[in-house]
Amino acid sequence: MDSIVSSSTVLIRSYLTPPVRSHSPAVSSVSVKPLSSVQVTSVAANRQLLSFRSGGRRTKKLTSSAIRCGGIKEIGESEFSSTVLESERPVLVEFVATWCGPCKLIYPAMEALSQEYDDKLTIVKIDHDANPKLIAEYKAYGLPHFILFKDGKEVPGSRREGAITKAKLKEYIDGLLSSISVA
Repeated sequence: MDSIVSSSTVLIRSYLTPPVRSHSPAVSSVSVKPLSSVQVTSVAANRQLLSFRSGGRRTKKLTSSAIRCGGIKEIGESEFSSTVLESERPVLVEFVATWCGPCKLIYPAMEALSQEYDDKLTIVKIDHDANPKLIAEYKAYGLPHFILFKDGKEVPGSRREGAITKAKLKEYIDGLLSSISVA
């Protein structure tokens, strides 16, 4: 079943019901029947179960848009002081949002780097929408937004904004760690 769900919950479908085709070889038209409200509701409720098909092969599953945090801890305003400001290790804070495309884009690279730098650096995420006081205090309006903290203070020159490749993230982190003398 080929299905596409748009943001306006309109479902364009093929193979659900056979399209009405003209029998004349010169005219090739297709008409699609509109969905009932029950079908639209059913699609919305089961969005994660739908998949796209291409040539009979499954190519992509629809998933939730939430930012997943496997090895990276997501913290809030209540944990910020104890996790970031009172940490004995340097802490890289990444400000993200569930609706932020670039945040989702760099997610795999951040996960890999959090494991690679596990012995030298703590990496945490802060949800932009759930923590407005921290966003305002640190003026982290562009997402993703990175700030390195050491000994409870922001490391000068550590701010970085926007999505970058894993290699550039590694270069950025290595440069910060060498500037604050972390072996």
